Amino acid sequence: MSGIVGIHYLDGRPVDRENLSKMVDILAHRGPDGADIWVDGCVGLGHRMLWTTPESLIEKLPLVNQRGDLVITADARIDNRDELITALQINNRPSDKVVDSELILAAYEKWGEDCPEHLLGDFAFAIWDERKQILFCARDHFGVKPFYYYSSNNTFVFGSETKALLCLAEVPRRLNEVRIADYLNLMLEDEAITSYQGIMRLPPAHSMVVSQQGINSKCYWLLDPNHEVKLDSDAAYAEEFRKIFTEAVRCRLRSAFPIVSQLSGGLDSSSVTCVARDILSEKDKENIQKKTKLHTISTIFDNIKECDERPFINAVLEQGGFIPHYIHGDKVGPLSSLKDVFQYEDEGFLGASHFYPWIANRTANELGMRIVLDGLDGDTTVSHGTYRITELARQGDWKTCISEVKASSKHFKVKPYSAFRNHALPYLKEFATNFCWIAFFQGVQLIHKHFGVSRKKLLLNHGIKPCFKQIKQFWQSKPEKNSNESTSHNPLVRSDFAKNIGLNKRIQKLDTSSHKPLNTREKHWISLTHGISPYVLERMDLCAANFRLEVRHPFMDKRLIEFCLALPAEQKLSNGFGRIVMRRGLSGILPEKVQWRGGKANLSPNFDDGFLNRDRQILDEVMSNQIKYLEKYIDSDFLHAAYQRIISEEVVRDEDITPAWQAVMLALWFHYKQLTP
Repeated sequence: MSGIVGIHYLDGRPVDRENLSKMVDILAHRGPDGADIWVDGCVGLGHRMLWTTPESLIEKLPLVNQRGDLVITADARIDNRDELITALQINNRPSDKVVDSELILAAYEKWGEDCPEHLLGDFAFAIWDERKQILFCARDHFGVKPFYYYSSNNTFVFGSETKALLCLAEVPRRLNEVRIADYLNLMLEDEAITSYQGIMRLPPAHSMVVSQQGINSKCYWLLDPNHEVKLDSDAAYAEEFRKIFTEAVRCRLRSAFPIVSQLSGGLDSSSVTCVARDILSEKDKENIQKKTKLHTISTIFDNIKECDERPFINAVLEQGGFIPHYIHGDKVGPLSSLKDVFQYEDEGFLGASHFYPWIANRTANELGMRIVLDGLDGDTTVSHGTYRITELARQGDWKTCISEVKASSKHFKVKPYSAFRNHALPYLKEFATNFCWIAFFQGVQLIHKHFGVSRKKLLLNHGIKPCFKQIKQFWQSKPEKNSNESTSHNPLVRSDFAKNIGLNKRIQKLDTSSHKPLNTREKHWISLTHGISPYVLERMDLCAANFRLEVRHPFMDKRLIEFCLALPAEQKLSNGFGRIVMRRGLSGILPEKVQWRGGKANLSPNFDDGFLNRDRQILDEVMSNQIKYLEKYIDSDFLHAAYQRIISEEVVRDEDITPAWQAVMLALWFHYKQLTP
């Protein structure tokens, strides 16, 4: 975790060192271990340093190459160091004397604008190339490291956070109402825009060249949805997963300081924690004098018992090798810490569980930590594989489909027919309308046998009626209206506001929810490439930076994601267990209680209690006074009706509490940032 900033005037104006220093100073929280700037005429680069890796202790940034014609500023951790040192022939000193930014700069000298393709790790950097008179910028494959920029009137500025750009007089502080509409409509697909007009995000896996000819951005890497890994057995897949996952964790343990792992008791955080513990133990065997224990931070719940995961947390801790720490998740409400949160948060887009990483990072900082391991998004990386049920139904393999539904229902305590109806039943109708009668009648027979559903009802609703409707449409020559045409915005959004910015057309353009993937891998690919991932990573980065921490995400490893995506469907879901390849691969490392657990705790009861009870005074205050900031954007009648229901009815409904939370968060952001629509 470091901070980077830069200014480039394309018309040749000299950079004011004072302006660059302002940008560096406002990011002081990102790097307490040093700050520096480099200026040469129309270009200036700045850096804040947070020491994390052993090599970072000797790193000086911005870094100028020996010829003096290339300069880099970077927030980076490069994982394929040995490979790069060999390829770049850096053999004049020990590898531990080669810093990561030097590797990036040497990679640029060798491969030019293709250099990001040769890098593994988390990075955001900018290189000034004096010979070509270009500024070359790049961001890592999944957007772990942030990169914001503004370009207008021969001015290009960039930084690790939006606030670094906004401290310059030439960068306007104007709201981007399209982003406000996206937020209110729960759309995060756009990976480029921010809440401020003109301030953009460099998307993940993108590089950018800034020159007098303009800005040219390109995608340097894409996940391949068609590649499939084929191995001989379940054991072979499990062993390969274990190898790749272990390496992903190992790379993120490169540290000059103690490390803490966030341990929730779930499969993902437990996997990271147990593998990290084992790697550190192996290092101890090499150095008898040193005994390294992994610190853990776990959120526990004394009052909201249904959220408490201590049985699973304890199962991990009982294996030994840990120094545990605890925080009480039911002592803090989602609104009570927002005044502090908005000091670092540049946008009003916080998730409902934002306060968990906030209090965990605060605890890590109090413990003197600098590096936090996180199990973020293992669900998406490894995949629960539930779409395999849909794929089996689509193939007409009703026997295997029903078997997986029943097994999944048993493990995850879901009613079997409900699961089948949601994931598989629609394809019974599809077989009928395509006149695939053998597959249709086989499905009817097996559904009746296993779930007790009436054959007559299935035949009528999923066979006769759909076919009759299709024949009728054919004779009337009136094809069924495309569902996309009737897409409408969230009722929370004011209709005139939605119309003015063309929200419905934007929804139709960006929304992928209506697309039916052909198979499990395509479904997996869609989830891995959705805009929510970089959004969450950016929020995680800001939250950690405020406490001078670097959060590392083993499940965001490029090698691991490529491998998991390429797995056959039965390595994602088998015998009712999702993420089956990880469960098998970490056998003997994970405690069995965690390895074969079905679901995970639902934290909604704690959020609801915090939002409606512990923070009730703040909620009422916002609804009475701050909500006025949103009059231009929201349907006040709809919001107040939802608010009255959630404070008066015994059962809180998601369709009421979600818009209330969205509006309250956005109103508080407007209030704390003193923004005017």
